[in-house]
Amino acid sequence: MKLTIYHNPRCRKSREALQHLESTDHEIIIVNYFDSPLTGDQLDQLLQELDYNPEKLIRTTEAIWKSDYKGKELTDKELLNTMLEQPKLMERPIISNGKKAVIGCPLEKLIDFLK
Repeated sequence: MKLTIYHNPRCRKSREALQHLESTDHEIIIVNYFDSPLTGDQLDQLLQELDYNPEKLIRTTEAIWKSDYKGKELTDKELLNTMLEQPKLMERPIISNGKKAVIGCPLEKLIDFLK
């Protein structure tokens, strides 16, 4: 099975998920979404595969969220644009098989996804 990991190499959990994927026999496509930013359509597709609304994909513990966005009422479109402008705010890593996706943190979620 071909899997795509939307990866932040600075994130320990993302590196752990990638290491686990590399120990499997799956074909892996690695997308560093800081070097290759997602488009709105790509992010929307991932949300559909995750069965998430945009708010669920936001990392509300990030300093930039707390300083710039916390307490504001944002529409789904505004949240999407916020994640596109500030990719650090997206939960990570996201692993997709093209039909379904999972947030690979904790690692057990990824392991269950691969079964």
